[in-house]
Amino acid sequence: MIFGGGVIKGMLVTFKNFVLSYFSKEHLTTVQYPEERLPAKERYRNFPFLIFDNKPEDLRCVSCDICAKECPPKCITIVRDSDASGKPLKRPKVFDIDFSICMNCGICEEVCPFDAIFMDHEFELAEYGRFEDLNYHKEDLLKSAEHFAKIRPQDAARIDAKRAEKAQKVEPAKPQSQT
Repeated sequence: MIFGGGVIKGMLVTFKNFVLSYFSKEHLTTVQYPEERLPAKERYRNFPFLIFDNKPEDLRCVSCDICAKECPPKCITIVRDSDASGKPLKRPKVFDIDFSICMNCGICEEVCPFDAIFMDHEFELAEYGRFEDLNYHKEDLLKSAEHFAKIRPQDAARIDAKRAEKAQKVEPAKPQSQT
């Protein structure tokens, strides 16, 4: 057994890729970033966003507060909306995420029972202010179900099928009309 055999194997792989990069593009490891971009993987996760179905008022979030409780850095703030008499409604009045402390773990996505919050592929979120500009409010976080289907088509199809099946179970059986 040769001492340093692993180092020699690693150097051979590096040399092979260096030589082959001159003859084929698939061995290139550098991407000229602003002009060329690597396609994001479907399950890539960055910062969370909220999904609405048809219009922004049709938000899937029901303010259950599970994502805020499970968030390790506690960057999610949710305040439930209420009607004029003070009765709580199943929608958030305030839904804020502080991206300056979000660690992109995806736990909020995993624990959401209503498929309302998912991780986005957008990563260019540079802001001038260090703290106040990175505090995203509900209006900033809203994205359509079509956007979700575009960035994660397999997950969107699975979730849509699950929601359709659940809607069928909830819908009562219509009685047969006798003629």
